[in-house]
Amino acid sequence: MKNNYLLECEDDYLISLKIKEIIEKQGFSSCSVHSYDMEEVPLSSALEDLDTYGLFSEQKVIIISHIESLPSDNTDKDIEHFFKYFKDPLDSILLFVTARKLNNTKKITKELKKNLEIVSVSVDATSFVKDELEGYQLESGVVKKLVMDSLEDISRLHQECEKLKLYASDTKKITLSLVRGLVVKKLGDPRDLTFEFVRVLASKDKKKSLEKYQELLTYSVEPLSLIGLLASQFLIMYQVKVLENKGYSNQRIADTLGEKPYRIQKTRELTGYYSMSELRSIFKKLSDMDLKIKTTDVDGSFLIELFILESI
Repeated sequence: MKNNYLLECEDDYLISLKIKEIIEKQGFSSCSVHSYDMEEVPLSSALEDLDTYGLFSEQKVIIISHIESLPSDNTDKDIEHFFKYFKDPLDSILLFVTARKLNNTKKITKELKKNLEIVSVSVDATSFVKDELEGYQLESGVVKKLVMDSLEDISRLHQECEKLKLYASDTKKITLSLVRGLVVKKLGDPRDLTFEFVRVLASKDKKKSLEKYQELLTYSVEPLSLIGLLASQFLIMYQVKVLENKGYSNQRIADTLGEKPYRIQKTRELTGYYSMSELRSIFKKLSDMDLKIKTTDVDGSFLIELFILESI
């Protein structure tokens, strides 16, 4: 297990900080760093590097990212070859990086977790902003505004904080108006947008729900795609509600469903708005809408608007 690590984190900036910290702590700062993305290159490329010693030094840092995407078409010989570096490591640092929860049923996941030092990389977004802007006078609401506009994306927060510090380098004061003028609100991926739409639906406000749907349309989210995303969100809400009724913690629910604890935490903010029967009814409506769009010439946008009005 010497110098072999498994880093679990969705944020590239936090991963880069942790990798730098590990390299410096282990005294490998002067060694060459080789990176292999399993979404872009075959496992054999990393194996070739692992088998090759440096010309002047045997020490090196090898980073293998997106380990969760390791292709299933690798030969058993390659996988077994790979495993030997877990149990008999070189005098180097071997870092495995994953942005998603690993499938615990796969042999490679079991080997990774059994033989590597697991490092879960996370940070509280609010605390991160306060640390980043230390030494600056912050108007009330600045931190909250930054966190909300960046959707708690640490990489994005770092970039925006750097921008604000540069702009306010003379005054050392950061106001809400400055944040509104300089910080570009992150739109988020379709799942983020859908979550916010479901949050508005849960508020039982028809007007706001219809407005949020029109906002989604401006992001080019097609009705059929939105129905699929909504079905996915309501399904996980149902699953979470079943497990929270059994007294499961956020971490245990995340492990059971193969999701990140953060998504479970956010989902639990919504489960109280719906009963089990309501969630089953909504899921049935979405399934019917999906079938109608695929088998008839009905207007999908009209169906979603009708769904909003009938669900509130």
